[in-house]
Amino acid sequence: MGSTEGSFKPRYDDLVEVFEQSVKKFADRPLFGTKRRGEWKWMSYREFGRHTDELRGGLAQLGIGEDDVVAMIANNRPEWAVAAYATYGLAARYVPMYESQLPKDWKFILDDSEAKVLFVANEEILAQIETIRGDIETLEHVVLLGDGEAELTYDDVRAKGREHPKDVAHPGPDKIAGFIYTSGTTGNPKGVLLSHRNLASNVSAMHEVFPMTPDDRSLSFLPWAHSFGQTVELHGLFSMGASMGIAESVPKIVANLGEVQPTLLFSVPRIFNKIHDGVLKKVEEDGGLKKKLFFQTLETARQKKQLDEARKSSGFVDFKHKILDRLVASKIRARFGGKLKYAFSGGAAISKEVAEFIDALGITVYEGYGLTETSPIATANWPGARKIGSVGKPIPGVRVEIDNDVTEDPKHGEIVIFGHNVMQGYHGLPEANEEVFVEGGGFRSGDMGYLDDDGFLYITGRIKEQYKLENGKYVVPAPLEEHLQLSMVINQAFVHGQNHPYNVALIIPDEPSLQKWAQDNGLGGKTFAELCADDRVQSLMRQEIDKYSGEFKQFEKIKRFAVVDEEMTVENGMLTPKMSVKRRKVIEKWGDTLEGLYQ
Repeated sequence: MGSTEGSFKPRYDDLVEVFEQSVKKFADRPLFGTKRRGEWKWMSYREFGRHTDELRGGLAQLGIGEDDVVAMIANNRPEWAVAAYATYGLAARYVPMYESQLPKDWKFILDDSEAKVLFVANEEILAQIETIRGDIETLEHVVLLGDGEAELTYDDVRAKGREHPKDVAHPGPDKIAGFIYTSGTTGNPKGVLLSHRNLASNVSAMHEVFPMTPDDRSLSFLPWAHSFGQTVELHGLFSMGASMGIAESVPKIVANLGEVQPTLLFSVPRIFNKIHDGVLKKVEEDGGLKKKLFFQTLETARQKKQLDEARKSSGFVDFKHKILDRLVASKIRARFGGKLKYAFSGGAAISKEVAEFIDALGITVYEGYGLTETSPIATANWPGARKIGSVGKPIPGVRVEIDNDVTEDPKHGEIVIFGHNVMQGYHGLPEANEEVFVEGGGFRSGDMGYLDDDGFLYITGRIKEQYKLENGKYVVPAPLEEHLQLSMVINQAFVHGQNHPYNVALIIPDEPSLQKWAQDNGLGGKTFAELCADDRVQSLMRQEIDKYSGEFKQFEKIKRFAVVDEEMTVENGMLTPKMSVKRRKVIEKWGDTLEGLYQ
């Protein structure tokens, strides 16, 4: 079921075509914005083209040619994109990494990919690389992007390219464009080999279902080292002449939204959840008439949506919606720059409540689905084909099948993806490739879901995360965890119960919300750790757990829980860089606490 793969004709064969067409067509338009000394400066498409041409020549002088590997350790910045497109223009391969990764991961990736040139964001990373550099046989040059002391800087490489220009090579669709290493929740990262066809076809499909305009702008904070940010935002918007303001940091996202005034937001659910919680907290603080009007706005938006879906209308509902949008929703949108029209969610399932909430504020949410291994878009909602709660339909050139044999469930099965987006394989891992590829070139996603009668896909969890209780009932923890995290006082939740009689949970409270609640309830002055151990906080958490798990089946609900004061983070190894929970690591850390809940 889904799109027929054969009828799709991509507009781009490779990313070099994307580069050449965009730089020529949108030369004078702004492309990347960065904030320096309190002011936003914008690089044009023409400037980007010049920098890329220079860096391509410089990389050729450093010995980079066909199939060589150029690596990058940096957060999003214009130089990241310049280095990527300079690499593609040499028919070489690009390998991005995160600044937040551990040095042992950098070492593994550099070694595994056989990187020849490495760009690093700052002197601190440079110093860490110097300690492992001798162990990486292929690494010939390390280039510093920012200011500081180094043997070789980004500007030095560009200068070499100005002196020795290098014509652009057209790699064609079957060349490997790059490796994206999946962080994985166990073992070493796996290098996903993505061809130019994989990425350029994904971008081409975006043009068919969701064309943007040169007037569109995003605030970029999703890492381009991750496939969602890289394909959908960087390559996708670049191909359409749009612009990207690069966020200073995650804590400054809301402030930067106000300054950059984006029309588009590409994000993972965690950020949308923060927006949802932030708006609700402000509404609670305002109280009174403002609070009443806010909830009337949500209700009127819901009524209007129901009428629209039934292809009906009501003059009164339309009038009320228009007035409340001006009085309430537009004021909230103004906090995010005032121009935000569309929000694209991926990377994990967004809860239906949060999607409907953002929608009701006049920002249309389009949820999609995919994996690094599918370049990444496999399915998406788009204008004229949208169901909140689903992850949409297969994009042009992609087909989705459900394998029910894996789950022994007539409706829910493993999602198998076929099409131009399916990776070339994991680098150097033939056994892993055998596990994931099916006859006909399909990819086993490891995700569980079902297709409805209209061809919309719904995700219901990860096959590996699904577990059995003692009574033989299957539990998928992620949907319940997402629901619990909708509570304003719950930051994170971790559900556990494999081979046990019932589910238990770890609850990590939202510290600012809990401190405010403590002030209002006579517990002010206590530390966060003291609050987590307080009986009245335990009672509060019980109420919140019951409230937010109301729609779940009785056997799925949380019988007992522990409140802990340490957040799951990338730094403490409990989250992957794309914010997936490393369940094994959490159980290593809190196993005794979880088992104690069964005593």
